[in-house]
Amino acid sequence: MSEPEPTPSPPVLSPSTVMTTQPVPAQVQTQPQVPVPDRSVFMPPIDIYDSEEGLVLLADLPGVTLESLEIQVQDNRLTLFGRVNPSLPAEARMLHQEFEWGDFLRSFILSDEVDHDRITAKLNHGVLEVVLPRATKTAPRRIQVNKE
Repeated sequence: MSEPEPTPSPPVLSPSTVMTTQPVPAQVQTQPQVPVPDRSVFMPPIDIYDSEEGLVLLADLPGVTLESLEIQVQDNRLTLFGRVNPSLPAEARMLHQEFEWGDFLRSFILSDEVDHDRITAKLNHGVLEVVLPRATKTAPRRIQVNKE
C-alpha cells in the first residue's frame, strides 16, 4: 500500500498583488487647490533567500533614507514603503535625468511560520535587509480528557 503524498505547506512569504508602477498623484492635505505633480510608485526588485534563522528579504531602494522608509506588519501583511525626493538644488535646472524620484511600495503576505515579533530590518547604502525569523513550533502534547 502506497503512502499518501504529503500536502504541500503554504509559502512562508508570497507577493501581494497590490503593487503598481503607474504614476499616482501625490496627496496634499494643506492646500488641495494647488496643482500637485504626479509621483511615480515603483515596485522595488526583491531577492529572498532562506537562512538558518528564517527568510531574508533584500530590497534595492536607491535614494531612500531611514527617515523616508516605513516598514509595517499588520494582519499577516509585510509592507515596505519608501520615498525618494529629488536631490536637485532649488536653483539648478535639470538637463538630463535617468534616475526617477517617487515612492517605492511592496507588500507580502506572511504565513504563520514567521515570528512577527522578531522581524528586524536594516538599511545600508540603498539596500534594505529584512530578516523574517521562523516562529518556534509548539511541541505536541497530550490532552487529558476528564469524566463529567
